[in-house]
Amino acid sequence: MNGVHDMGGMHGMGPVVIEKDEPVFHSPWEARLFALAVATAAHRKWNIDMSRHSRERMPPAQYLAATYYEKWLYGLETLLVEKGMASPGELATGRSEGRADDSRTLRAAGVAEYLRYRIRARVDENVQPKFKAGDRVVARNNHPSGHTRLPRYARGRRGIVIGDHGVFVFPDTSAMTGDRKPQHLYSVRFTARELWGPAAPARDSVTLALWDDHLDPA
Repeated sequence: MNGVHDMGGMHGMGPVVIEKDEPVFHSPWEARLFALAVATAAHRKWNIDMSRHSRERMPPAQYLAATYYEKWLYGLETLLVEKGMASPGELATGRSEGRADDSRTLRAAGVAEYLRYRIRARVDENVQPKFKAGDRVVARNNHPSGHTRLPRYARGRRGIVIGDHGVFVFPDTSAMTGDRKPQHLYSVRFTARELWGPAAPARDSVTLALWDDHLDPA
């Protein structure tokens, strides 16, 4: 979808500031939130693409002001309500309004196994590729209202396939309906000048991971 989260190529955002010796979590609540996200995902009511889309729907001003894990919190609360695992009232008060379903409760002893054998994006299906390394392609210039892994700055731009990673779940449909729609995932290289214009350095390029449904023959 088109939104403030798709910041690639946007002007006025300033440089990326790299925090030296950055910790995994800046405060205890972030670690607790991450644990809640893992525990609730174990109920299999959503997938990773749905989780990403839930954060993308954060209001733009709120998104720009939020920290990384504040965005995670917004997305998790959104999914809990949408999937019927919690009500807005429960989130507001912190008190349960009914009996909890603990049939799929993820306990501490089972975390390592759950993470080791979680659903993978790679799919073992015989799907014919539409492209091969060396093919020239153009990224589709579409503007979906739902989740997409095709960034705005690459839409309508010409590139070259430099590798085929095999068959993967297509995130654009997986996020919206759960339809896995397996297809090939490629590395596609775009020159900086194709993306940013003639003022960009001639030797620079950007490589994107794109699926069959993101591309057309050039």
